[in-house]
Amino acid sequence: MAYDFTTLKCNLEKKGYQVHIFDTKEEAAEYINSQIDRRTVGLGGSVTIHQMELFSKLSTHNTVYWHEEKPEDMTVMETRKAATCSEIYISSVNAISEAGEIVNIDNTGNRVAAISFGPSEVYLVIGENKVATDLESTLHRARNIAAPLNAKRLNRKTPCARKGDKCYNCNSPERICRNLSVLWDKPTGANYHVILIQEKLGY
Repeated sequence: MAYDFTTLKCNLEKKGYQVHIFDTKEEAAEYINSQIDRRTVGLGGSVTIHQMELFSKLSTHNTVYWHEEKPEDMTVMETRKAATCSEIYISSVNAISEAGEIVNIDNTGNRVAAISFGPSEVYLVIGENKVATDLESTLHRARNIAAPLNAKRLNRKTPCARKGDKCYNCNSPERICRNLSVLWDKPTGANYHVILIQEKLGY
C-alpha cells in the first residue's frame, strides 16, 4: 500500500515549498525533465538520482554537472563546485519528517551547501521510505540507516560500513558523516520543488 503523502504535502506547502506527488520514479523523472531546458544543472550524490536516470535524461538538453559522471577535463572537486554554482540543483534527502523538516548528512559538504544556498531553483526528490514521524526519528534515520548504507556503498573503511547497522560516531579518516543540515523551513532566495514519489528509493 502506497504511503499517504497528504499530511506531509500540506505541511510542506505551508512552509512555502512547491510539492508534486508521483506514483513512480519514471513519472517523476519525466516531469522534472519537462520542466528544465537549456539550463545549467547540478546533481548531488544520490542513489535515488541514479534510479531515476536523471543525468542521462537531463544532459541531452541541459549542461549537467555531476561528480559521478564528471567531464573528462574536470576533476571531481571542480565538478562538485560547478554543480553547486548551477542555476538548478537536484538532490534527494536522507530523511524528512511528517512536519516537513528535511535532514541531510554529508561528507564534503557540497550537497548540503547547494541545497541551502546558491542555485535559483532546488528540486528535492524523495521516496516514501525517507519519511519519518518527527524530527528525532528523522535524525535517527539519517544517521543510523542512510549514512551506514551509503558508507557501505562507497566501500568506506568505517564500523558502520562493515556492519551496516548504525552510526558508531567513529574517528575514521573515511567517515562520511561530517556535515548535518536540517531545513526547519524553506530557505529564502530560491524556489524549492519537493517531488514525493510513492516508491522506496535510495537509502
